[in-house]
Amino acid sequence: MFLITGIQAVGKSTVAQLLAERLPRSVHVRGDAFRRMVVGGREEMTPEPSEEALRQLRLRHRLTVQVSETYAEAGFTVVAQDVILGGFLAETVGMIRIRPLRVVVLAPRPEAVAAREAGRGKDAYDLWAIEQLDRVLREETPRIGLWLDTSGQTPAETVDAILAGARSEP
Repeated sequence: MFLITGIQAVGKSTVAQLLAERLPRSVHVRGDAFRRMVVGGREEMTPEPSEEALRQLRLRHRLTVQVSETYAEAGFTVVAQDVILGGFLAETVGMIRIRPLRVVVLAPRPEAVAAREAGRGKDAYDLWAIEQLDRVLREETPRIGLWLDTSGQTPAETVDAILAGARSEP
């Protein structure tokens, strides 16, 4: 299993899809799909989240793990991706029983994220500033797995680096 995380607009979805396409029997699990499934009563994450927003975030992470494990039990290599920052990363990794597990943190510089965000058709930063989330990533997220500064990489180059890192692990 590969678990890909990082702040919004770093290329998690694109990289996860390309990685899954390079693997022979694979699935791409998008954690954000579980957030979007909540129609009534959804609480969005904000810089000062409500208890309900935190509960829903943990539910989203738990569902990502459960679906990933179900696919893995069926013989698929799973590439799961979501925004999992701060202590939530260790919490989520602790739920995952699939081995080997390869955690990948996409960590481009804030100015690279801003440039990518400007080129997207959606705005992920209505409530969050890039710098706020980057600080949470760099200062509060445990150094688990492979951290990649993807500022100057294409998505294909990032996938190459992930696969090279996976091959070098014991």
